Amino acid sequence: MFIQTEATPNPSTLKFLPGKVVLEHGTAEFRDETEALAASPLAARLFSIPGVTGVFLGYDFITVTKDGADWQHMKPAILGNIMEHFMSGQPIMASGAMTDDDDHEGEFFDEGDETIVATIKELLDTRVRPAVAQDGGDITFKGFRDGVVYLNMKGACSGCPSSTATLKHGVQNLLRHFVPEVQEVEAVM
Repeated sequence: MFIQTEATPNPSTLKFLPGKVVLEHGTAEFRDETEALAASPLAARLFSIPGVTGVFLGYDFITVTKDGADWQHMKPAILGNIMEHFMSGQPIMASGAMTDDDDHEGEFFDEGDETIVATIKELLDTRVRPAVAQDGGDITFKGFRDGVVYLNMKGACSGCPSSTATLKHGVQNLLRHFVPEVQEVEAVM
């Protein structure tokens, strides 16, 4: 098994491409070992490596976020754990664990804005998310109120120095162009 690695715009995050499907549908983000232990054997395995502070699973990639540790020392352990996991035949997600795309709980918008929200979500799904996935991250809809779109930044996007520029100049301009009701875009956790 050959696993490729790619740098991301976030220097604390590295993208790993195992050459196989990681998650058939949706994405999954884990910010601590406890969360990972309950939902993903692969993420739990990666959190066992000292310095790992986040794991994000996409369709065909895994992004790993680290603290101040050096990639030179962490990368061999991460590659080994990913390879061992795929060779073991264990599932990526525990049975019954939900991916982020299954979770629409916590979304907020007024009933009268359903058409606007549908358009925003379609633009995010077709134009924004595929581009952001190339950098090892994801952006999902959280809400729309008073002309402001609230988005959740995940994976390499979370904490990335260039994420504000991506959000304000890229996503905000795109949404304003196609949806005149959108005045601003804000990131939420």
